[in-house]
Amino acid sequence: MSRWRMWFWNRVAPWVLPVAVLVIWQALGSAGVISRRILPTPLGVVDAALMLARQGVLWTYIATSAARAFSGFFIGATVGFTLGTLNGISKKASRLLDTPIQMIRTIPHLALVPLVIVWFGIGEQAKVFLVALGTAIPMYMNTYFGIQSLDPGLLEMARVYRFSRLKMFGRVILPGALPSVLSGVRYSLGVMWVTLIVAETISANSGIGYMVMNAQEFMQMNIVVLGVVLYALLGKLSDVIARVLETRLLRWHPIGMQAV
Repeated sequence: MSRWRMWFWNRVAPWVLPVAVLVIWQALGSAGVISRRILPTPLGVVDAALMLARQGVLWTYIATSAARAFSGFFIGATVGFTLGTLNGISKKASRLLDTPIQMIRTIPHLALVPLVIVWFGIGEQAKVFLVALGTAIPMYMNTYFGIQSLDPGLLEMARVYRFSRLKMFGRVILPGALPSVLSGVRYSLGVMWVTLIVAETISANSGIGYMVMNAQEFMQMNIVVLGVVLYALLGKLSDVIARVLETRLLRWHPIGMQAV
């Protein structure tokens, strides 16, 4: 495949369908086929974004939502990775902790919203807790699976060479499980934004969710759609960051080689 065709398929092709949808959407809205009261045109959404940016509130909303999302992700990913590593390495820990974690995994974390409100109130703690809970399970599952899937021959070789526990973890276990761990990071980032959308409906006074709920009360549909678009763009940005991490950290692995 020529370099130009590779560039097209890697950089341009993923955006062809979204751009086509936007063009068709704008054309149908301008022609009156789709009522702007129901679904404003893309240009109307852009106008709403520019208006909020001039007022200075758009970036505040984005920063507030991003802070909530990544705070919860950091806590949840840390807990999930730690428990996944512990249970993956220690059979005793796995027998003790894996069953309760699997039971928690079967409970939809968003179904716990009423309990979370009772526990934490309607402040920031509730939102961060929900995001942390939603992201911890995927990180745990992928970390645990990555360690359990390691080649027993590599572990035996490390024992033959009398690697210390720390050296075995840094040289054998972590590199071997890293592809699965990074898959967990990527999946958790997606769950993070889905959870935040629901979490920000809990009496927020700032953030993208607050912007959407406030606009809904006044039937400002262009701002409502803007909020949906912002969530989508932030989710895509998070996915891009995760893929960059895979490319940088897994250059030796087929996943990283394909991403280059």
